[in-house]
Amino acid sequence: MEQKKIIQVEDKVPLKLLLPLSLQHMFAMFGASVLVPILFNINPSVVLLMNGIGTLLFFLITKGKAPAYLGSSFAFLAPAGLVISKWGYPYALGGFIVVGLAMCIVSVIIYKFGTKWIDVVLPAAAMGPVVALIGLELAGTAASNAGLLPAEGAAIDLKNVIVFVVTLAFAIFGNVLFRKFFAVIPILIAIIAGYITALLTKVVTAQAVSDALHTSFFVMPNFQAPRFNLQAIIMILPVILVVSSEHIGHQIVTSKIVEKDLIKDPGLHRSMFADGFSTMLSGFVGSVPTTTYGENIGVMAMTKVYSVQVIGGAAILSIIASFIGPVTGLIQTIPDAVIGGISFLLYGMIGASGIRVMVDGRVDYGRSRNLTLTSVVFVTGLSGVAVNIGEVTLKGMVLACIIGMFLSLLFFIFDKFNLTNDKEEQA
Repeated sequence: MEQKKIIQVEDKVPLKLLLPLSLQHMFAMFGASVLVPILFNINPSVVLLMNGIGTLLFFLITKGKAPAYLGSSFAFLAPAGLVISKWGYPYALGGFIVVGLAMCIVSVIIYKFGTKWIDVVLPAAAMGPVVALIGLELAGTAASNAGLLPAEGAAIDLKNVIVFVVTLAFAIFGNVLFRKFFAVIPILIAIIAGYITALLTKVVTAQAVSDALHTSFFVMPNFQAPRFNLQAIIMILPVILVVSSEHIGHQIVTSKIVEKDLIKDPGLHRSMFADGFSTMLSGFVGSVPTTTYGENIGVMAMTKVYSVQVIGGAAILSIIASFIGPVTGLIQTIPDAVIGGISFLLYGMIGASGIRVMVDGRVDYGRSRNLTLTSVVFVTGLSGVAVNIGEVTLKGMVLACIIGMFLSLLFFIFDKFNLTNDKEEQA
């Protein structure tokens, strides 16, 4: 390791290195992965369990040829948050299951027809702003969690502000200044720093920590059954476009890192089916959707350790942690101000990732269609406009995604009939 020796996907790792390398992957995903269930106000134990199981299933389905850790997906935060506020978490689970099933169906389509059709349905000029809207829609939630938007007539609590500032500062400067191992866990370090500050300012009491530590050492994860509602499903279903594109992007990046074409072997259809199946399974037991994690891709790029054995070790550690009561108990005592500090940066990064989609897609805004697509999608998502179809309400990112798809398909048809005025500008 000191000589930066590359440990390839199929390589076995000595036992003395397996535990620390696996812990590194677990720490890399931990902060972001438990943040999603905390935002949904559910116990993270079932999420840690299903992240681990999902990762092991991913390796089984991809024949151990595609290194990836399946962590909690942030793409569902905005639509699932709306569903939870209106009907409750079980109905969001129903939406998760349908999206997972849709991913499995997409994997079959990819197996038969390849991936070019995705660029027709939602090109980068539309996909970018849709992804950005996931974070931008939640900006107010981050400020609210941080205590910066108190109820009318109420004063801002200075203690919460201090906790928020410390958490955000560690998250911001950690991303820029931390090196080596600490560079891959800035979110986790920021949460720890914010939590210590919360203890010092008494935002979290010593009694609360004591109660968490004195819970039963062995606990069963909090399983929940899903419920299904057509309106809730329609609100969540468009996320399939985001997570599918995210998955494809991650597999392409990982292929470049490990210098193997994972799109061909084991095949994009296998990895996407595994991702969708994990999301389906998670929804049936009360967990959040899963996705291949960029944090763990970053760990592989930095350490040059690509072994699925190492990532599988992290998955097993996550499963073990889900049954340890003090671990999940302490996670639940994390105050809103800490979550707000992390979210303040994280939601902005999600928004920025949408811009990255447009940059990586080399979107030419000299073309009328691209400028039109991005403009309409952004305004539709941020304007607050809503469309009611019976009992179904479409707004925000969901409505913007549908509008973007509709326009993209129209432009494609116009091209076929030589009706567009910018077709000749294509390279």
